[in-house]
Amino acid sequence: MRMRVKTKSMTRGRKGIYVLPNLLTSASLFGGFYAIIAAIQHHHEAAAVAVLISCVLDALDGKVARYTRTASHFGTEYDSLSDLVAFGIAPGVLAFQWALEPFGRLGWMASFIYVICGALRLARFNVERNVEMKYFKGLPIPVAASFVASSILFSVEVQGGFETKPALIITVMYVLSFLMVSTLDYFSFKELNLKKRKPFNLLVSIVLVLVVIAYKPRIMIFFISALYILSGLVLTAVRHQRRRSLANQSHKVSMQQGGSD
Repeated sequence: MRMRVKTKSMTRGRKGIYVLPNLLTSASLFGGFYAIIAAIQHHHEAAAVAVLISCVLDALDGKVARYTRTASHFGTEYDSLSDLVAFGIAPGVLAFQWALEPFGRLGWMASFIYVICGALRLARFNVERNVEMKYFKGLPIPVAASFVASSILFSVEVQGGFETKPALIITVMYVLSFLMVSTLDYFSFKELNLKKRKPFNLLVSIVLVLVVIAYKPRIMIFFISALYILSGLVLTAVRHQRRRSLANQSHKVSMQQGGSD
């Protein structure tokens, strides 16, 4: 009888995992792993596509977990490890193999700084994950990875040959690294709940964006990533100006109240 009770208690104590969102995370991790292999074999275009596919899968696993109510601490940690490989190590190796190898030590140092700043960005995000934020602090690592990958596809599309300008690429890697660990504000789009009723114009805007991307995906993904990166500078400046104006208004009010007293 005691053994039966013990067996039942052990069974109840076992914890499982949710399969669907973790399958998507595993697929995203595989995309990052494949991108590393393809980059080493100098298949840069295939590696860039794999990184972008990982970005899509990374966005889906979180959405699926929230919509199906299958979010878990295990899934959170697994997703973070997958992001480090797919959006940290894979783009770092890809950028080095694509354009930074002529720099030698400076080239792999730039790639490593990108990886470590991505890891720090993920660690900070995990600490702040429980706080509902309208804005991200620092550039999200999937956007940084998509910009690196789309730069390769953009270069192939326009035949501009970014790889012939390694100084530009190494500068971009340092800038992306700084932006990931910065305190710039970026829209998180967490308030965009598609299950609720939205204005008709929002549907039209989404359809137009998808049509434009489908027309020239290699060019438009590059420009959309670039615009999002630049939006952090503009958004931070606007919010800083608003805070200063509110502080000045509150200071004037306090001064007037003090003078009337």
